[in-house]
This record gives sequence, structure tokens and C-alpha cells, in this order.
Amino acid sequence: MLSRTFLCFSFFLWICILTVSNCQAQNNNPLCAPSSCGNLHNITYPFRLRSDPKICGESDFELDCQNNHTILTLNSKRFYVQAIAYDNFTIRAVDPGLDNKNLCSLPVNSAILYDDINSLIYNQFLDYNIPVLFINCLVQVNSSRYLDFSSCNGNRSASGASNSLGVYNYIAVGDERISDLENSCGVEKMTTVSVRGPMKNYTSLPNIREGLAYGFELSWYRVLCAECERTHGTCSLEGFTVTCRHYCREDVPISQLGFRCQFEWWGLLVGVYGGIALGGLLGIRFVIGFICLMVLVVYKWRRRHLSADQTIEEFLQGQNNLMPIKYSYSDIKKMSDNFKDKLGEGGYGLVYKGKLRSGLLVAIKMMGQSMANEQEFASEVSTIGRIHHVNIVQLIGFCVEGSKRALVYEFMPNGSLDRYIFPRPDFIPLSYERMFEISLGVARGIDYLHRGCDMQILHFDIKPHNILLDENFRPKISDFGLAQLYPTNKSFITMPAARGTMGYMAPELFYKNIGGVSYKADVYSFGMLLMEMASRRENINPFDEPVSQIYFPSWAYDQLSQGKDIDMGYVNQEERKLVKKMIIVALWCIQMKPSDRPSMNKVVEMLEGDIELIHMPPKPFLAPREISEDREVYTKRKESLALSIE
Repeated sequence: MLSRTFLCFSFFLWICILTVSNCQAQNNNPLCAPSSCGNLHNITYPFRLRSDPKICGESDFELDCQNNHTILTLNSKRFYVQAIAYDNFTIRAVDPGLDNKNLCSLPVNSAILYDDINSLIYNQFLDYNIPVLFINCLVQVNSSRYLDFSSCNGNRSASGASNSLGVYNYIAVGDERISDLENSCGVEKMTTVSVRGPMKNYTSLPNIREGLAYGFELSWYRVLCAECERTHGTCSLEGFTVTCRHYCREDVPISQLGFRCQFEWWGLLVGVYGGIALGGLLGIRFVIGFICLMVLVVYKWRRRHLSADQTIEEFLQGQNNLMPIKYSYSDIKKMSDNFKDKLGEGGYGLVYKGKLRSGLLVAIKMMGQSMANEQEFASEVSTIGRIHHVNIVQLIGFCVEGSKRALVYEFMPNGSLDRYIFPRPDFIPLSYERMFEISLGVARGIDYLHRGCDMQILHFDIKPHNILLDENFRPKISDFGLAQLYPTNKSFITMPAARGTMGYMAPELFYKNIGGVSYKADVYSFGMLLMEMASRRENINPFDEPVSQIYFPSWAYDQLSQGKDIDMGYVNQEERKLVKKMIIVALWCIQMKPSDRPSMNKVVEMLEGDIELIHMPPKPFLAPREISEDREVYTKRKESLALSIE
């Protein structure tokens, strides 16, 4: 009975240990596809790019990709990565200020490999590199250790070198202490070169320049083994993975050994005294089992509810060009004056007016608590976080606290575009010239979404309510809750259900036989928006009742194809041309087949170009007979789709 109880208790503890170990193994999962940047195509564990998932690689080995350069940051100083050698655990980098074509260029970073050395994770580089010193002297020095660099004195002002009369410039390669410098000499810049570079000696300026262009090397193997050796483990390599094994040693205190040894020691102790404390063991087994179960339940619950918080926060904090601010929920309440001034309301939640301590007015978007809104919040954060454009609303900050989700945007004093397209008595209508400038700004913003980032961004909800206007009536696209990201080399996107707002949704979202879903869906939505801006009236859906009601795009097409003008009231000749151009471009955008629609950059060219160069497109919509035949099919599909209709 005693041995059976002891075996059950030991088995239970082993299950707990294996569960914790498996969780730790998943957190360090290196099985991710290699990333690429510039000429590097093998960026993998332990490295990762900033745009890679957080489970790929280690946070201390995060690289950045800018302008096809892989960036390594050490102590806030940046270097270009030249190569990563996983067979010997070294990474080779070069200073960005060095130009191989300019023998007189100087490194931007000075002494990066020697100051604050203990704070660097790459702390074993000294075996691979030798120092290079750029020295200034007030008097001429005759020393075999110094290579004359004075011929570059007149060509290095852009690099920050001194041009003062009487200053002599030298380069010294190898170990050089400050105390060994010649009198009247000082170090201007200091860097290192790899001893395994192409040049075996550095007796000439071209040789030194080639060595600097090859770069310096850092090793990360010892870094990965540091934690293992701290607990008296044996560190070994298995492929690209560092494995740590602990063997129970009598000369090491049990508190300093790994968990496995501690478990074996305590297991032996429990086995010796198991017979005496049988009743206690039964109670302990129950208590420990209950505690493990509760810890597991709490861990799973917190991980499910907080993983989105951590992912969103890490993403936002990783955007150097955006630098959004994290606010607490109490900060949000203060800046909104306890949600006093409501600006609007939609399916996602509520929008309030707020003010920062600096006096800047902001719009605070509070998300609802449903799972759908949680997904829309994550989509909007991950999308807007990589965008910076004059025609796209700017994210200032965010709040992720418990169940509270909020985004803080720049405030748009003139509200949304729908108030000016369908004017009310309390609004002064905008001129057609102003309306044309707004349409051109929206087109440029959508074009940036499609082509301006490393991933294509499909908005899927272009409509007047989502176009905001600043104090100068400059348009800014907002509300990325339905947006989707997909690679630029991918033609179509797979969607489980249609998304968007009726009247602006592209037909391929519910008619699968006319073409795949792509960025052309946004082109169609923009065409419907442009038609409303030109006509100052809401487009009537051709499928809705009554059939006899005039569908403005159809009427406008018939007028233009017959050579007739579209009467828009009291407008001058120049404004008539702008309206005609907007309608023709809109007719191109709302073609039934996606392949017949232009891309957004072509739309921008047509809006910016001469109207005489734009020819009429084919008639882009269904005829009345086809509308009557397809209404029943359309109605059934509309009822079965999960649409976001505001």
C-alpha cells in the first residue's frame, strides 16, 4: 500500500513537471520559416525580424529591416548585418557610415564594442576582432604603427572630421592603449575589423578600407549557454539548438542544481519517510493536486485573456516611426472628462472627444466587449500601426487594461464626409473643386494602403462615414476594423464570409463566379463613394425596391454616352469638367468584373490628368431585366451573409 501510494504521488509530480517543461519548450519554439531582408535570406532562430511573430527567435536577438538593410542595434547604435553564420554562431556587421568607394569615410559609431561591454549580449567578440583607431595629432608623427591618413583631411567634412589647419590624421590597427599614444595625439573614432576578413595585413589604406567593409564579428554561443552554466549544467549543441543537461553532483549544493536533480533528491527523501507519513502524503497529494489544477486553470484563463494585450502592446511599442503612447483606463477617463462629449457611435462601440494635457484635441474610440469587436480591435491596431500617411488617420495612443480597449486618434474637427455629400440645413455645401480635392486625397490614401507597405492592406469598408476631414478639409481614411493584410505577391485573398457595407461592397464578395477577392474590392467601394461625391446624392442599390427608382450611375452613364451634359445646378465650366471627370473615373471603378477595374495608382493618374485623355468605359452594371431576374437570388444571399451594415 505504501509503495503504491508513493508511485502514484511520484507519477503525479512528474506530470506537473512535464507540463511546465512542455510550456517552456513551446515558448522557445524555433520552428519558424526563415525571414529575408536585402541580401540575407537565412534569418532564423535565435534571430528574428521585428515583423516576425514573437514566438520566432529571442527578443534579445531582434533585428530590423529598413531599405533592404538588416539592422543590428547595440546600445542604441545601429549596424548593417552582412552575414549570419549558424555553423559557428557568429554574426558579421559593418558600420553604416563606412563607404567602400570612399577611402576617406569614417564610421558613424565610435567605440561601440568597448564601452559598456558588460551590457551587451554579444560578449565574446574579442576572439574574432582587432581594433582600428582614427587618430588626430597636432604635430607630425613618424611611427611605423601609424598609417598616414592626412590626405583625406580636406574630403571628410561630411563625416565630421576636423579641417583645422595643422591637424594630422593617422590610422592605427591593433591593440593601442591611450597611454601608448604619441604626445599631442587623440583618438577621434574607434571601431573593429574581423581577423578572419579577406585582408591578412593592414599596411595600406585600401587594405584597411576593405577590412572595414568586411566588418566585425560577434558570437552568441556563450550567451545561450550562460544560464545553463549558471545552474552547473552541461551545455551542448544539437543542430541550431543549445541543449542544457544537468547531472546530479555531490560537490554542488542542491539549491544550485537544476530542477530535475532537486526533484530526485526530494523524491528520495519522500520515499524514506513515506511509510511514516502515509496519511500526510495522501493529504499532501490532494492539496498539491488541487493547487496544480487551480494554477493551471488560472494560467490558462489569464493567458487567454492577456495574450491579446501583450501582442498588441509589443507590436505598438515596436513601431519606431509611430511611437504610440500607452494610456491607463484612468488616463482615458481624465482626457475624455469621464466620457462627457460623445462624437459618434457604430457597430464597434462609441467615439468620444478628449483633450491631452498638452491641449491637443483627440478622438477616443472605445471598443465593445464582444469577441467580434475584440478581433476588430486587434485588426485595427495591427493595421494602423504600420501606416503613416497624410491621408490616413494617425494613431496617437492606446489602452489595453483588463476588458477595456481604447484607441486614441488625432481629432478631425470637420467630422465625416457623409455630412457634406448629403448636406443638411445646418451645413454649408462644399464646392465641387473642394470635393474633387477630397476625392483625390482619398484615392492617394487607398493607393498607399495597396502599395506603400511591405504587406497589402485591404480596407473593405470605404464609405463616406469612414472618411474624416481635418480643419483644412484634408481627408483621412479611418476605421480599419474590417481590414485584411496579405502579401504583395499574392493575387487573391481567401475570405470565409463577405464583409463591408451594402451599397459599397464589390460584387465579387457575394458573386464568386465573376472573379476572386483582391484589392479591386476597395477600388469598387471608392467608385461608389466617388459617384456619390459627384452627384451629391446617395446611390440607389439596383437590387433594392422599387425597381423603377432611378439608379444614378446608370442614368449618368446614359447621359454621358449620348454626349449630354449632367446638370449639377449653378456651377461654372471648370467645375462641370471636374464633375464629369469624377463620374467617368467612378464608372471605371464600379465595373462588374474585378479585372476590368483599374488599380488605385491608375485611378490617381486619371484624376490628376486631363479629362480629354479618359475614354468612356463599358456599361458597368446590370440592366433592369437582369435586376428583376437576380433580385430573388441576391436577397437570399444577403440574408445568409454576415455583413457589417451600419
